[in-house]
Amino acid sequence: MDIDRFKEIGNAIGHQKGDLMLQQFGPRVREALRESDLLARLEGGKFAVLLPSADIEGAVGVIRKILKVLERPFIIEGLTLYVEVSIGVANYPEHGNEASILLRRADIALQLAEQTDGKYFVYASDKDEYDPYRLVLMGELRNALDRDELFLLYQPKINLKTNRISGVEALVRWKHPQRGILPPDQFIRLAEQTGLIKPLTLWVLHSALRQCQAWCREGIEMSVAVNLSARNLLDPKLPNQIAEILQSCAVTTDCLELEITESIIMADPARAMEVLTGLSKMGIRLSIDDFGTGYSSLGYLKKLPVNTIKIDKSFVLKMATNRDDAVIVGSTIDLAHNLSLKVVAEGVEDRETWDQLTAMGCDTAQGYYMCRPIPPVELTRWLEESPWGFQRLS
Repeated sequence: MDIDRFKEIGNAIGHQKGDLMLQQFGPRVREALRESDLLARLEGGKFAVLLPSADIEGAVGVIRKILKVLERPFIIEGLTLYVEVSIGVANYPEHGNEASILLRRADIALQLAEQTDGKYFVYASDKDEYDPYRLVLMGELRNALDRDELFLLYQPKINLKTNRISGVEALVRWKHPQRGILPPDQFIRLAEQTGLIKPLTLWVLHSALRQCQAWCREGIEMSVAVNLSARNLLDPKLPNQIAEILQSCAVTTDCLELEITESIIMADPARAMEVLTGLSKMGIRLSIDDFGTGYSSLGYLKKLPVNTIKIDKSFVLKMATNRDDAVIVGSTIDLAHNLSLKVVAEGVEDRETWDQLTAMGCDTAQGYYMCRPIPPVELTRWLEESPWGFQRLS
């Protein structure tokens, strides 16, 4: 069991308050356990729960009780804090007959729960990325760059004020020779764990900016957004590497936008600020992706050298039918504008949401209502046929 975004919580409220929260967390969880059950802290915000004589059904029942008691907020020196957890389950002897194997497989299930945004996950061998499949995929990923197996799709972003395309987001895919087209969630995490994320990101930057330069030659003025990982953002060499790529592709910094999630920034705020400041001084626009899902404080947001925030699609998808989501989106737009920031809403899938965002004063929309991620050739055709048109250089 792992406290969601534990490190971010510590950075946001301070480590002293974080320790006080942990002191309350253990007794709170024990309220949901039987007398014979064992609760132990492993490290950070991670705990192990041993349920003697319990099967999967019994374990799920205990999990529901744990989630229920955690619905009550923690009061830390006057601060009200809601804490959520992710839980992985491994059952003896079905998932292993040794403690070390059960712990490893429970941890794998925990990671799957975190990746899928589910509250808990029961171990399943076909979902185990730490088996030989993962080791093989790791080796194949090392060769994928050299073999031209990776490619980019582009999803348009539409300016809601002008109804014209303002840019695109570059999204990487892997054309695996045996497994077909793999989406990023099947290999980006692996790339981060193995250190391959650095050369992978540089490849994405180079490919995206080359394409941007090709569009410019056709008279199409369009910026491209690229996502950065934690390893990228904490790499002091990144600004110089990006400068070299911009020069080699013969494009200006106006062509590039970098997207960073809240969680990446809060993992190491000081180092992140240093790299972000360097990128900002180069004239590169910076955007906080998935805004609203992390723990970054508003005070810290004000200090960041960012130009744009992207409201997470989890709030946008149902805002037309869910009043709470609509209020959150509207308040976020107002907050951003008061801080002189632009706003992109991602996950726009219908006209009603488009109209609602326009009425709220949102700056830009991105989603399947306008266009799914598509190859550059299809995008050029879409630009000619879509009602949102394109901007040509004079």
